[in-house]
Amino acid sequence: MTISTVSRNQIANLDLDQLNQKYENAHPSEILAWSVENIATGLVQTSAFNVDDMLITDILYRELKHRVPVIFLDTLFHFRETLELVEKAKQIYDLDLKVYKILDVDSREAFAAKYGDELWEKDIAKFHQLTKIEPLQRGLAELNTVAWITGRRRDQAVTRANMPIFEIDGNGRVKINPLANWTRKQTWGYVAEHGVIYNPLHDQGYPSIGDEPITTPVAEGEDERAGRWRGFGKTECGIHI
Repeated sequence: MTISTVSRNQIANLDLDQLNQKYENAHPSEILAWSVENIATGLVQTSAFNVDDMLITDILYRELKHRVPVIFLDTLFHFRETLELVEKAKQIYDLDLKVYKILDVDSREAFAAKYGDELWEKDIAKFHQLTKIEPLQRGLAELNTVAWITGRRRDQAVTRANMPIFEIDGNGRVKINPLANWTRKQTWGYVAEHGVIYNPLHDQGYPSIGDEPITTPVAEGEDERAGRWRGFGKTECGIHI
């Protein structure tokens, strides 16, 4: 019986400790292969099209040849380079791309007119709720998601240092972190070996790329996510809390 055929209560009672122990030192492709084999329907990838996300997409689509739906949150404030990469990835992988965004506006200008100029400066939590948290939860619900795949690694930030590979999110879904036990060096090694496309901003001092107005380059020696929400006292946007 696959996970997709059992109830949400049964999902919550999965032996995650056993799964995490078994796959603690596994290659991401092994973790993703388990996911594809055991979650027949309701498996999605969430992607901001950062390099770790692209690695996962490459394994799913090229190696495993499995067209997992890919959720992309169009916040309206992405870098041009990010949006160009999304289009390029669509062509290369024939992505089953699912784009979700705020419902009542469709441009930065309309967003400013409705919610005020530079809302992130006035209320960063509301900005993220509108542009990321609500669209993601809507997308997961509409796709009848049982389990979702993220590109998080433990070495990205201290807040992720103890992150398991398999966990249950606040809504009773399985959250899969296939890169949890990998390092930034390993990610880039895979990208180089397999010729995976990536955002050119990664080569310009942006190891982690979010919304253009609140993402800055990172100096040598800084945490790779130090450029996200610099000066806001945040380490996460709220999606993974």
